Amino acid sequence: MNNGLITIPLSGRIDSTNAAETEKKLFEQLEGSGASPIVLDASHLSYISSAGLRVLLRVKKTHPDLTIRDVSSEVFEILEMTGFTEMMQVEKAYKAVSIEGCEEIGRGANGTVYRVDRDNVVKVYNNADALEDIQHEREMAKLALILGIPTAISYDVVKVGESYGSVFELLNANSFSKILATEPDKFDWCVKEFADMLKRIHGTVVPEGKLPNVKDEARGWARFMRDWLPEETHAKLTSLIEAVPDSDHMIHGDYHPKNIMLQDGEVLVIDMDTLSVGDPIFELCSVFNAFLGFSEYDHNVVKEFQGFDHDVSERFYYAALSRYLGTTSETKLREVTDKARVLGYTHLIGWKIRHGALETENGRAEVAFWKEQLLGLLTTVDTLVFQPNELEIEADKENLPEVLSFIEEHVEPLGLSEKGKMQLDLAAEEIFVNIANYAYAPEHGMAKILVETDETMNEAVITFSDEGRPFDPTKKADPSVSLSADERTPGGLGIFLTKKLMDGFSYEYRDGKNILKLTKKA
Repeated sequence: MNNGLITIPLSGRIDSTNAAETEKKLFEQLEGSGASPIVLDASHLSYISSAGLRVLLRVKKTHPDLTIRDVSSEVFEILEMTGFTEMMQVEKAYKAVSIEGCEEIGRGANGTVYRVDRDNVVKVYNNADALEDIQHEREMAKLALILGIPTAISYDVVKVGESYGSVFELLNANSFSKILATEPDKFDWCVKEFADMLKRIHGTVVPEGKLPNVKDEARGWARFMRDWLPEETHAKLTSLIEAVPDSDHMIHGDYHPKNIMLQDGEVLVIDMDTLSVGDPIFELCSVFNAFLGFSEYDHNVVKEFQGFDHDVSERFYYAALSRYLGTTSETKLREVTDKARVLGYTHLIGWKIRHGALETENGRAEVAFWKEQLLGLLTTVDTLVFQPNELEIEADKENLPEVLSFIEEHVEPLGLSEKGKMQLDLAAEEIFVNIANYAYAPEHGMAKILVETDETMNEAVITFSDEGRPFDPTKKADPSVSLSADERTPGGLGIFLTKKLMDGFSYEYRDGKNILKLTKKA
């Protein structure tokens, strides 16, 4: 007996010739055990017939807390076929696999992936009692595959040291981390595939109730910070998270280059046990952490984890985010990154503290650094919500090139002619410069530019909004274009041209904002 647990070995065969004797010996060993939990060690049991099953049934009736452990696949099949696996806890015996000397090809939140031979990899779980985790990940991978996300599904479970592992067939597969570290010429290709797969995941709608809501996890990060932030700052952090709208779109939860594999020309996503649903900002915060957050204080961290240098990591992050958002606008990239940083630092601080960071000088310095960054961000970030196709920028003529570039990037799918592009640039310039010159004068303010495209209608709608003084350009009288130069007065031509060149031109003043829409058909 060990801590009240009684373990009794079973061996050889239990059949009609020895079932009675086996039962007698079992109950002799159980005498006086009362209601203690019983474990029957079946690691050396090679055969069981219906007579043996009746013995197990009688033991179960007298000792309801019964577990049969390390059952061979042959015996397990008999127990499963006869319903015994439903009546009692039956634990299969798993083949032992060694990872000594094996190449590490992936690492996620709950385990590490090793290549054990040319054809197979094994994911070893951090949790020693990982059988439920393995079953959960199998279910998540199947769901992802059904919904169109390419992934690998485990075909076997093995024992690895004191833990368990899932075995996958990934023939000659390489992680994006390894590709980036050893094949720098594939940098741009990796950026494209990485960002496009992330958009594919985030564009996948998940049936209701199939996955948890990632915002619940983020709420836990915020709760942990209650004792580490000033009360008002913590309240703002909590309100920012609560204000993020719920979504039924898929979130991977641990998306980084070690979890993206290339196998025979196909890109696969692995480590599916963190799947959830929610707003993409909850994903982008973990992407930020993987590339920059974890290694922001100590640049060596990313080299140790991903295998490539910090400068590669930084370039990759911004290049991938640029492709994901569909813009090269530094303002937009900075806006979304700052929102991701708020959540990223919140998660990092709690994770580090729970893993003993405060016990070392370096750990305390890291936590202090991230906390300082978080406190600064919470004075400027007022929402975690973002729209990839909306740019908020200071209404200053110096920013006109960035505004025009942002619009051009987002209307590109429509395939506007060169003439159409010029007309749209002219109209957008006129509206933005008017906001810059007059909306807030003599002060400065912000303008928002929202670009929406409808490929079915073959048109783009560009919405300009600002919080400056009300002005309705649609009421401005058109200049007379038939007058001579001496008879004309300056001004008015820009709005006139905008009306003429656009297929739609409308204005409204709502909620303290000037809102002007331009429509251009391709």
